[in-house]
Amino acid sequence: MSFINETHDINLKSWISSANVAGNDFPIQNLPFASFRRKGSSEEFRGGVAIGDQVLDLAVVADAGIFSGIAQEAVIAANAPALNEFMGMGKAHWSALRLALSKALREGSEQQSALESALVAQDDVEYALPCHIGDYTDFYTSIYHATAVGSLFRPDNPLLPNYKWVPIGYHGRASSIGVSGQSFPRPKGQTKAPDADVPSFGPAKRMDYELELGIYLGKGNELGDAISIEDAEDHVFGFCLFNDWSARDLQAWEYQPLGPFLAKNFASTVSPWIVTTEALAPYRTQWHRDENDPQPLDYLESSHNREAGAFDIQMDVLLESEKMRADGAAPSKLSESSFKHSYWTVAQMVTHHTVNGCNFIPGDMLGSGTQSGPEHEEAGSMLELSRGGKESIKLNNGEERKFLEDGDKVIMRGWCEANGFNRIGFGRVEGTVLPAK
Repeated sequence: MSFINETHDINLKSWISSANVAGNDFPIQNLPFASFRRKGSSEEFRGGVAIGDQVLDLAVVADAGIFSGIAQEAVIAANAPALNEFMGMGKAHWSALRLALSKALREGSEQQSALESALVAQDDVEYALPCHIGDYTDFYTSIYHATAVGSLFRPDNPLLPNYKWVPIGYHGRASSIGVSGQSFPRPKGQTKAPDADVPSFGPAKRMDYELELGIYLGKGNELGDAISIEDAEDHVFGFCLFNDWSARDLQAWEYQPLGPFLAKNFASTVSPWIVTTEALAPYRTQWHRDENDPQPLDYLESSHNREAGAFDIQMDVLLESEKMRADGAAPSKLSESSFKHSYWTVAQMVTHHTVNGCNFIPGDMLGSGTQSGPEHEEAGSMLELSRGGKESIKLNNGEERKFLEDGDKVIMRGWCEANGFNRIGFGRVEGTVLPAK
């Protein structure tokens, strides 16, 4: 099955010149969605599409009436403070609007004059969450991360026996998810030192980030109905960058017997743009399971999932300290990894999540879990990079870290590249740790 269509053509150029600059995150082949308004204004947030260094205002597009059929229905729904209605329309509406936008934004488009007034510079806008996230489940799909963290918390039993059989996840806290630019106070909670008889209370000392992808659900399912692995991706609207902040010392004390709680629920940050599943078609790749590992049970297995169920989404992490900001120095790169290393695919996550009859609604989100690669420098958290706080991480300006300090800003970026196709990007997700209240 081919997912490639005319919207992915590398030869397409836009009449918006910034979209044609090499290395730009938002060429015409991308067209991601967000909720935006002009900075400092009292305007309603509304749907927008990134093109070059501009945002295409979908309110203007909807009012112009230049589209027809389900593409016009889709753009009217996307002209809202949150994209949930549009996301819930399903694959046919998503694809129709993408094609209509692609044609309207191409060089030589007859609709250029109607859309020139719909452009707002990205430098002049601010973002809200792109949709109302009703529920959020965080998965644990990197076997490299799971093994590394398990070896720190459970040296004698690092990878639990169910990991290779079942996509592991926990129910996260949707109310504390914020959009890029989020800042939050260092969380407080209980910790217990190895040599202490009783726990103590206070600010977390081992603040960390987690390099993840957020996966937005579109069309939902009824309570009691399962989504088959063959249909799973039809329910996935798109992807974002996701930083699932973690307090590792709180986590070490509380995580048994029920898993993450206060160590995770104080803040999580998403990038503003949702890159659609359709836009990611050229960057699909084969998914495989080592022949010596257990193979997925039948409900988690399909030929399509084997052939093209993985996505080669590159991601990296940078740290900007207060000193770097004061000195005007560039952030220091910490690591780089790819989602192609994931032990479980998006389709398997969706299918497993609903196999018991759990219902999704438009705007629900899945976290991929920390995306670490097979090499140490591909680790997606400071816990791994510092080997549990035993080794210092050297920054470009001479500073050192084992975990995050107050004032540290974490920046994550994502992009996709493939031979014969244009590079597309996710933009950035940024967040800053403030002192504890």
